[in-house]
Amino acid sequence: MRLKALVRYAPVVLAAALVAAAPQSACAQFTPTKPIEFIVMAGQGGGADKAVRFIAEAMAQEKLIPVPINVVNKPGKSGGEALAYLKSRKGDNHTIMFTLNSYYTTPIEQPELGVDIGTFAPIGRLAEDVFLLWVHSDRADIKTIDDFVKAAKAKGSGWVMAGTGKGAEDSMLTDFLNATYGLNMTYKPFKGGGAVAKELIEKRADSTVNNPSEQAEYYAKGLSKPLVVFTQTRLPAYQKTPALRETGMDFQYFMQRSVVGAPGMSKAAEQYYQDLFKRFFNGAAWQDYRKKYSLGGDFLSGDALRGYWLKEREKHARWKMALEIMLMKGAAGKKP
Repeated sequence: MRLKALVRYAPVVLAAALVAAAPQSACAQFTPTKPIEFIVMAGQGGGADKAVRFIAEAMAQEKLIPVPINVVNKPGKSGGEALAYLKSRKGDNHTIMFTLNSYYTTPIEQPELGVDIGTFAPIGRLAEDVFLLWVHSDRADIKTIDDFVKAAKAKGSGWVMAGTGKGAEDSMLTDFLNATYGLNMTYKPFKGGGAVAKELIEKRADSTVNNPSEQAEYYAKGLSKPLVVFTQTRLPAYQKTPALRETGMDFQYFMQRSVVGAPGMSKAAEQYYQDLFKRFFNGAAWQDYRKKYSLGGDFLSGDALRGYWLKEREKHARWKMALEIMLMKGAAGKKP
């Protein structure tokens, strides 16, 4: 009887032993137990800030998450403040961050941060945002990129291009325009795309490189006008605005809109956020938002997202070096 009992219960004992020996991350389920801190690498009113506040509100309305989402702006040092903060939250399952391309460029510009973006948890890419070159609507003399170049050349260093910080996306695009068209525009940084847009409307800047969401309010009121979009083709919402490629310059540039977690975030938490943001990406609220503000790009997460980051970081490092060489040589009319 004893032998039969042992044989009978052996599978149960073996199964229990296997469960006990299994890695904790394979069995554990994660659910947030306190408010989520959602960091924005830029100031209030910009494209990233608007997107994160929309996400937080939509998730609350749709009851996709059981805890509140607290949005925290950390724009200092061109996003370096946010990167350093997220790095310091190692192992934190309740802190996430929304990224711009300064996610790549700021660690390159500021190596003293000691930030390796490959260590952050790859939760999800929600979009690739676009850029347009804007001037005030009162500039009746500027209707095309050629008009822009003529006016900017005439004003020289007195021409002010407002942006969000040295090494940021609009800073690199300003360098691109200066190097490509032989300009000498002065780049003036502000804390966030919203502040940048306001500088143009209040005529303290001559031009900006803003996302559609950042100029949407002013554009709708007829206060600003786009000259070109830095994409391959025209945008559905801006059919009268040519793509830069149409003007003879084969160039395009996008900005990622991704969600990342703190280094050392548990695998269970990482999986929870990946599933959460994938559901949100596929939902009507985000798809409508993407259409409204001309956002593109598919959803990426996990290893595919990390690979995308590392590839883009390398690309931005090469582009930065090429732009510096062009600016030093004064090489105009050539793409980086």
